[in-house]
Parts: sequence; C-alpha cells; structure tokens
Amino acid sequence: MFFVPGFIHRFLGLSNMAAVVARHKHFGQEYLSKKQIQQQVQLNKLFVSFHQVEKKMPEKYIREESMIRGPKFVVRLRSHTVYENSAIKLFCTVEGYPTPQVKWCATDDTAMYTAVASNTHGQASTQASIIVKSKTFFPVFWNLNVILPEIKYTKINITFTETFDVTFGKEGDKATLTCKMTINPNLANLQPEAMWYRDEHLLKESRWVKMESGGGVAKLTLTQLAKDDEGLYTLRMVTKGGDAVHRAYVFVDGKDLDYCPYSLLFMFIFSLLLGRCEVGTENWVQCNDSPVKICKYPVQGLFEGHSYYFRVRAVNSRGIGRPSRMSEPIAALDPTEFERLHATKLGGRLDVVTYYDDLEAEGKAPGPPSKVCASETDRTYVVLSWVPPVYHSKAPMWYYIEKLQVGAGSWQRVNTKVPIRSPRYAVFDLLEGKDYQFRVVSANMYGVSEPSEPSSVPSAPGQVVATRETETSVLIQWAPPKDPNNLIGYYIDSCVKGSKDWTSANHKPHKQTRFVVHGLTTGETYGFRVQAINELGLSDESQESAPLSVRAALKLPSFPYDISLLYCDGESMLLNWKQPLHSGGADVTDYYIDKCNVAKKTWKEVNVPPIKETLHKVGGLTAGSVYQFRVYGANLTGLGDASSPSSPFKCEAWTMPEPGPAYDVTFTEVRDDSVVVEWKAPVYNGASAITGYFVEKSKKGSDNWSKVNESSVNHCYLKVSICGLETGESYGFRVRAENTNGIGVASTPSDPVCIKALSGTQEIKCGVDEESGDIYLSFESCQMAEKSKFVWKKSYQEMTDFSKGIIVKTSGSHSTLLFENPDKEDLGTYSVSVTHTDGASASYKISAEELEKMLALSYDIRNPIIPLKTELAYKILERGRMRFWLQAEGISSAVTYKFFANNKELVNCEQTKMSHDAATGIIEMVMDHFTDDSEGTFTVQIQDGRAKAQSSLVLIGDAFKAALAEAEYQRREYIRVKEGPHFMEFLSIQIGDNASVTLFCKVANLKKDSVFQWYKDDVEVISEVPADLNSGVCKFPLTNFSKRDVGLYKATITDDRGQDVSQIDVSGKGTISQHCLIKYRKMDSKIPASERMRIGGNPAMATLEIVEPTDKDKGMYTIETVDPEKTHSRTLDLSGQHWTQLNEGKTKCSTLSLTCTVCGDPKPLVSWSKNDQEVEPSDQYVIAMDSGKFASLTIKGVSLEDSGKYTMTVQNKYGGESVDIIVSVYKHGDRLEITTVSSLPLHRIQTHTHTHADSKI
Repeated sequence: MFFVPGFIHRFLGLSNMAAVVARHKHFGQEYLSKKQIQQQVQLNKLFVSFHQVEKKMPEKYIREESMIRGPKFVVRLRSHTVYENSAIKLFCTVEGYPTPQVKWCATDDTAMYTAVASNTHGQASTQASIIVKSKTFFPVFWNLNVILPEIKYTKINITFTETFDVTFGKEGDKATLTCKMTINPNLANLQPEAMWYRDEHLLKESRWVKMESGGGVAKLTLTQLAKDDEGLYTLRMVTKGGDAVHRAYVFVDGKDLDYCPYSLLFMFIFSLLLGRCEVGTENWVQCNDSPVKICKYPVQGLFEGHSYYFRVRAVNSRGIGRPSRMSEPIAALDPTEFERLHATKLGGRLDVVTYYDDLEAEGKAPGPPSKVCASETDRTYVVLSWVPPVYHSKAPMWYYIEKLQVGAGSWQRVNTKVPIRSPRYAVFDLLEGKDYQFRVVSANMYGVSEPSEPSSVPSAPGQVVATRETETSVLIQWAPPKDPNNLIGYYIDSCVKGSKDWTSANHKPHKQTRFVVHGLTTGETYGFRVQAINELGLSDESQESAPLSVRAALKLPSFPYDISLLYCDGESMLLNWKQPLHSGGADVTDYYIDKCNVAKKTWKEVNVPPIKETLHKVGGLTAGSVYQFRVYGANLTGLGDASSPSSPFKCEAWTMPEPGPAYDVTFTEVRDDSVVVEWKAPVYNGASAITGYFVEKSKKGSDNWSKVNESSVNHCYLKVSICGLETGESYGFRVRAENTNGIGVASTPSDPVCIKALSGTQEIKCGVDEESGDIYLSFESCQMAEKSKFVWKKSYQEMTDFSKGIIVKTSGSHSTLLFENPDKEDLGTYSVSVTHTDGASASYKISAEELEKMLALSYDIRNPIIPLKTELAYKILERGRMRFWLQAEGISSAVTYKFFANNKELVNCEQTKMSHDAATGIIEMVMDHFTDDSEGTFTVQIQDGRAKAQSSLVLIGDAFKAALAEAEYQRREYIRVKEGPHFMEFLSIQIGDNASVTLFCKVANLKKDSVFQWYKDDVEVISEVPADLNSGVCKFPLTNFSKRDVGLYKATITDDRGQDVSQIDVSGKGTISQHCLIKYRKMDSKIPASERMRIGGNPAMATLEIVEPTDKDKGMYTIETVDPEKTHSRTLDLSGQHWTQLNEGKTKCSTLSLTCTVCGDPKPLVSWSKNDQEVEPSDQYVIAMDSGKFASLTIKGVSLEDSGKYTMTVQNKYGGESVDIIVSVYKHGDRLEITTVSSLPLHRIQTHTHTHADSKI
C-alpha cells in the first residue's frame, strides 16, 4: 500500500495530485478488475473529503519552511534493478526531534517503495523504484557462478597523543576540547572524519558549537556554555577501516545563584517564567502571567502555521535568573492532524487520503485520558492538564474529574454539573496542607471510559552503590525507581562525610543509572544520593550510599624493569631491578624471580617465599652457563606481569680490579636549574677500596654520555647545576665508581628526568620556634597522596636515630624536623622527600654561623625577660606603712611574683599585702609595720608565662634611717590626726590693715571636755578673745605690738585622748616692724594687701611689691610710718619718665630659678646645659645642690637673650635621666607661655621638677 504523507506537496503539487487521481480514473476503465472498479466507486464517494484536504493543506503550511525540527531524510532511498528471487535491502537515513517513526509502503513487487517518517512536528517521505528482471533473459550468466571480490579498505591507524580531560566550566564561559593524534598512513585523499557527540547525539556546527579538524588536530569549541552543554562528549575519528574514540565529561555550573534552566528539560526550582519570540522578530513576550511550578506549560494565543522560539527563566527567593538558551524554531501545528488522516489503497500507484472521522463507526465510547498532571498549584486550588485519548468519532467528547484525599479512601467527582471540553481544568475549594490525587474520565453519548492513571512524581531511586574509579572520581550506580511516572532523568548529589552540605554532581538530568562523579578531593570520604525527576518535579532522595574514601581503584602492578647484575662469584649472581612504574594503587611489597638457562630454554622459579627488596642473590647456578632472569611484582590485588627477560648473564666469578657498578640511581630536588642525583655504592669494590664517583649525563634519546663532575666525589650524591643542563630537557644519569686501579663499569642509567621544577614547589624553611625556642626545619609539600610519607635525610642518608633530641612532626602536607638541643654535630645538609608524589623534595644546609645565631635566639626565647619601666622603689603611706612597687612594660593577668626581705620570702597577708594591676603593669607590696628590723635588701621575683624579671632595693645605713624616720613621722601624724585632738592649722601671724598683730590657729577632733590654752615663754596667758571650740578657730591678739610682746608663743589642745601642741617664735626678726605702723596709699586711697600688691618688709625696710604692673598702676604712691610718737611719710611718682624707666629695666632686673628634686643611690651627678651647650657657673648663672636633693639653676638679670631650652641631666652607675625646660622671656604686655618637655625615664632615677620664675620691682 502506498501512503500519501502529510508533506506530499513537497514532491507533488496539490493540483498535480488531482490530475493523477483523474488519470487513475481514466486508466481504471481500461485495465482495472471488478474489485478495483468497486474501489473506484468508493473513491467517488470520498472525493469530497479529498477536496477538503486539498483546501485545508495550503492554510496549514503557510510557514512550513521554518519547521526544522520535523523529519528530514539525510540519505534518501535509491532505485535498484535485481533478478528474480534475489534479496535486496533498501536503506535511508532520517533525522528529527523527537526521533521520527518510519513506515514503509509499496504497491507491488515491481513498483515504487516509499518510506514515510513522522513525529509530532511533521512528516517526510522518500521513494525508490525496484525493477525485477527475469533470469531467463540472461541464460549465459545463469550458469556462471559469479563471485564478487570482497571490498577491502585501507587500514588507517589513529593514535591519540593528547586528549581532553574532564572539564569544569561556568555558564557564559568558553570551553575548548582538543585532541591531537597521529595518523598512519597519512593519506591526503583518505583523511579521517571527526564526529563529535554529546550524550550520543551528533553535534553540528552552530553559533554555539564550532568545529575544526585537520593536521592531526580535532577541536570543538563551545562558544558560550549553558546547562544544555553539560554531558558526555565523544570524539569519533571515523575511517572506512575503523574508528578511534575518546570520551570525557563536561560539567557546567551556574554563575553565583543565577541558575537558569536548560533548553526544554528544566531544573525544578521554585517556579518558572516562559517567554516566546516569533521567528523573524526580536520581540520576546512572556507567556505566563504568574510563575509555574512544573516544567511544562501550554502556550496559547499562537497563530497556526507560524514558527516560534521559546526560552525559560527560573524564579526563586533571590529573584529571576538569566534566560535559558532559546529553543529551535517550532511551528504551531496540530500534532494530531496527521494521525487523523487515513490512506486507502485503490490500486495502481496512488492512494486516497481521508479523515478517520469519516470512517469511524458510531456507537463507541472514548478511551481513557493519560498523563494527568498538576500544571499549577496553590494553597486552595490546582490546575490539572492531561493528554486526550485517541478519538475519531464525530460525537462530542467531554471529561469528568475525580479527586481523592489521601487517607479518605473514596473518589469524588468534581464537575458533576458542567462537562469539561478542554484537556485543562482548575479544581478549587481544596483544603490547605492536604494531599490529593486526581484522575480523569472521558465520555461521549455512547458511554464513559475507564479512569486515567493518577499521575505523580517518580518514586525514589533504589540502592546507591559507590565504587572507586580514579584519584578524583567515583562511579555511582543505583536501581531505577519502581514508579518512573514519565521519568526524565536523575540528579546525583555528593557530601563530605560529617557535613550536611550536599552538592549537585550534574546540572541537567542524567538518563542512565550509572554516573561518574568527578572533581572530588583525593583521600576525602564522601556519601552519595540520587533523585529522580519528571515533569512534576523531583522524587524523594534515595538512601545515602555507604561512605567511600576517594582514591584510585586497586589494580595489578605493572612489571619491574632494568634487571642488572651487581656481582657474580661463579655460583651465584646478585641481581637488582627497578620497581614497577605503576603500583596499581597499593604498595608493591613482594617480588618473584624466574631464571632461564639459555642453553635449556626453560624458565624456573627462583624463590617461593616473596622477596621484599629490589636486591636478591640467586644461588645454585652452574659455572660457565648463561642465564636470563625475569621478575614479577605483587601487591594486595595480586601478581602483576613479568618483566622483559634480562640480558644474558654468564655465571663466572668477577676478578677485575676495578669496582663493579653502582645501583639504584635516582634523582630528587628537580628544579629549573638543578637536580640532585643519588645512588648506592657498588657491591663489588674491586682490588682496592672505592675512592670516589663520577656522574655522567645523556639527553633523552641520545647515546652520547658526558661527565658531569671533573673530579670525583666521595659521597653517594651530587647536585648537578644548570651549567651542564638545559631547562625543560630530559636527561638520564649513570654513575661510575673509582678506585686506585681505575674507573669501573657504569651503572644502569636512571629513568629520564625533565629539568623543570614541579608546580608549586617550596623549599625548606629554617628558623626558631617562637614558643618553645626549638630550632626547626619545615617543609610544605605541593603534592600529597593518601599514602604519602615524609622521609628526612642527613647528608642524603635516611635518619633513623632520634635519641639525641631530634623530633619529626607531620601534619597533613606539612612536616617539621625539630632540634631540641642542637650542637655542632647537627651541622650539615638535611633533605626531605615525599613518597607517592611526582618528586616533591627539598634540602637545606645548616652552617656554623647560622647555628650560632639561632642558638642565641633560642636562648632568648627560652629565657625571656620581662622589661621593666621602673625598678623596685618605695613610698611611705599614711600610718607609716611602706609601699614597695615597680612597673613592668606589660604583664598578663596570670602573672606570678614573690617578695623577699633579706632572702626570706614574704607571705601575702595583712602585714605584707601584695597585689598587681595587669592594665598598668604595677606590682606592689604594702608592709604594715616598717621597723628597725626591716633594714636590709628587698627583692621581687616575677614570672609571666616563661618570661621572668627580678629587681632589688637596698635600704641600709642613711637611706634606711631616712626612710624609717619618715615612716615614724607619718605614723605619729596619723595617730595625732586620727586618734585625738589636733591642730588643723598651726600657729601663724596675721597682720591687720591697721598694723594690728594676731596669733591665729585652728583645732579639730574636739570633745566637750577638750581644753585649749595659750602660753608665752611657757607661762600660761589669757587671750582677750576666748577660743571658739565649736568652729575650732582660736585667736590671740597682740594689741599695740611692741618689744614687750616678743617671745615664744605656744598653744595646746588637750583632753583624755591626748594633747597636741603648736608654737611660734615672735622675736622681731620676721617681717613685722616692732616700732611702727606702715600704711600705703595711692592717690589718697589706702592700698590693701593682695596677690598683686604684696606688702612686707623687715625691721630695716618696708616693701610694696607690685606683681605684673600695668598702666592702671601709674600714679602717686605714699608710704606712711606711724609710731606712738610721730608719723613719717614718703611719696614716689610712678608715672611719666619713672614709669618708662621701670618698664625698660623690669626684664633686666628679673631673676629666674629652675629647681628640681633629685634622688638616687648612689648619689647622682647633676649637670646643666642651655641649647645643648653646657652651662658653666658664673655671676649670672648660679648652680647649687641643697640638702643633697634640691638641684637649682638661678639666672640673674634675665633678658631676652636668656630664652632657650635648658636641660638638667642626672646620672649614676645605674643610668640617667634628663629634663628639658623651655624658657621664654617676653617684653612687657606680651602673653607669657612656659613649656616643659621631659625625656623618657631611663633607669633607677626619680626626678621631680619645679620651675619658678619671678619678676620683682
């Protein structure tokens, strides 16, 4: 039967189709059978339907050229001519998405064959004719047994030299996958074809994918990564003789949190927004007003026949993400249109197409709907959608929806009154927080269908099993879910053991039940879980897999190699070999040797117990025979392959005088400009002892060997520098031993080494630990494996003796060699290497000078000193208590200290109370009783952590006596003031304005029975003014003061608690005149005494001192002296010329006295300087030291030239201190400023500075 496809107008115009049908009717009258005539009648009945199709087709395919997702034949059918009874195979290649379904149609054995491909986006067809010939027309060939030769293609071998690995990228980035290969033979007209696949889907050149191939290189560039680009990429280099394949996974992660969905299979995020754009425009329109929760949405409002692009944006709590990559153009056509078409065979080469609706029998109920899902959900409603059943009847069809509340047990019909015509319906009035299931029933006038299957998310996947693959990847396998429910794929999550941070391993659904998780940390332990996804969302998580540590899966080791002969004694041979290059993930612990007598050509085992080293003596050999050997390596997995047979070795005793070969030639500390070569000494020394070694080098691939060292070295290592090497080149090394008889045979060459430092290489650091003071060598490895170990060596010999205070501490990729008590024996070169790496190693040489410096620093750290601001000093408190104190630069709250008196430790108690202040660094002890027994040395010892300090104070002799006297005085004063009546103000003389004299004092702490008395020359006298004991003020006026009032006056206050006494000598030698009353007047106004107007004098002179005179002080001054007999006066005019002269001479007549209080033991020396120039004593500068502690500098006749910086320096054997005083001399009326600058305190000197400047007239 020939089926006319929906896209028939691609090959025949619709008008041509009508013409063909007409010709078919014409030929039917002449050639058709009776049955065919009946079919022709049926054709006439259905011709109306044909015209309906003819009328509908142009409207249906207005924009057909934009449909590029429909079926398309890449390779079309070819016509064939064959003989009868021969087999023939017709084939074609079709592509499209979704995958098209192909139907075959034919008219008869000799006719046109048609392949029709169709999917939801359209149909396509291709035709081919088959001509069948009879063999009777060719009798000659019928009797010949013709055998066609087999076609043989040229075999082209492709070997990949460089391949792309697992790639990790982020959205928007650019990624390039490159493979380099060798092609043999490389024929210009037979170049291989590079075909790229993603998840087994062939890729084509596009704006997102760029491909390059040629010259032994195949390159794929992903111009802008998106989630669609994640997957397994395969490069297949295809030739007619076979192909070469390489695969690797590409992971695409989102940038930050702006996750966007991939093309048409989207991640299940909070909600999605769908946008559309008509082909040929750039206007994107949002399809849904509110975000949808599932990855499916029916788009309405499209124009039939128009093509559209679609894209999706994800929405979460952080906002709207970036749009996905837009889809391919999709035409707005009815996908069921072609399913409703029916082709009827009429005979000949044509069929008639009609609708099933015209042929469907009446009276049949519809089938059940399918794929019921919730396209939108809210708190109280849900929008359902479903796929209608296949339905061809003209009778109207409608739907009923039934709901089931989980746990209720019965289905309820939702729409009992209103039939539903559309396959989409919103169900309201649901209970918030409840779970529901829904199903749909289709119905027509003839009956009701069976209900649809309730739809839901997939069930959780089954058991997850994780197995090791490589050092950074793990293979995950799981059982599919029991209820797939239109499964889309799986998401795989990984999590480090002990944490709850689950990370997605893939960023778009994976369709298979096995997946390789890449990018894991070697040695870390992970757990894995899997989730299934469909259009409704994600399933529950599977059970977590058993924890698995990431490391390479164990394999058999590779074979040992380079078997060499080290010595032969005529009966045995000593063999050495190199370890396998690949251990298989476990240490190679055992070796087995086979031997073969070359003459007998049979292999026999040498050892049954395994050999643990790469050195073994094979005995039981026949002298003169030639032997070959091979070695096997074994690990936990099993026995690896055998090595290649060794060179033939003849069993004869070695007698040559030169040394035998060295062995185990290795290299460490590979840098860009050097490498260290190590080896082991020969087993056979020759006729004399070995005196040295020579190292030879050769470039990789060359047989030319040259010496590295011109003079031999006497140790088994040598550092080869850049002078003989080229950076980036690979070299092999071998060693020859030397004795007095000559140079011996060369060792087996080492493996080639590239002279280039390992990425991230670090050197050994040497220093002193700031906490313990230990000297250390520290190394941080740039590479680490699970079984890596640090091997420390001295002079390139492994260190095994750690009894001399050498400790190795290792943590992760860091290892430290500690020297607790280093000495000269520890000088030398230390090296470290890390096993199971690509050669991580380094070395360091400790010299004698460096060790001496580090020992000094170590001592300071182990014996730290607390710096002190002040040494131990004392201060006398009230009641005569003695405070011993010092101040440190800084102390912690955990500081401890001890006080000693004459080497006897004092206890912290009421009598000796100790305390400290961490904020100020002050430590003190207050001694309650300071007595004669306290003379001696006081010491304090401080410890704060490991830091210590000590300070002492010597109180002996005069120093002790002075301190004791002061303490006793303060004790008496305390008792006097605190425990009985006492004088608050001692006796003093007050002179009134009229020159009257009054003795004045004030008492306190009185009782009712307290008695106050006056005495003159120890004779009680009665005051004219009674003592006021309520206020405590007591006065004794001396009316008309004269010589008879001269004497020693004393006042006492007494009660049962004790007595206090104050006395004053009124002898006439003071400032009180004994003969007269002195009055001062200005312009007939009396001048009262004040701070500015200081009235004083002595018996020979009366004075009036004007402090800081101003213009207001100008005027006529009068002094009057009055005695009982006569009044005298004198007048002075301070205005005019006299006032000017006084102002000019005021500064010159001023005197400046700089005074400081100084103490120290021993007594400090005092020196003065002006502007850093020493001041020598003179008439103008008077330097004095009063009472051993008052140092002063007096400047007479101060002038403007005396301005400057004056410095007083004190110094004794414990240190010194200086005080800077800025002296500024101003003219009259200028503002006065006095500035004092003091240097920092030095050591054991306490200084009190008093600056005094007076100007007198």
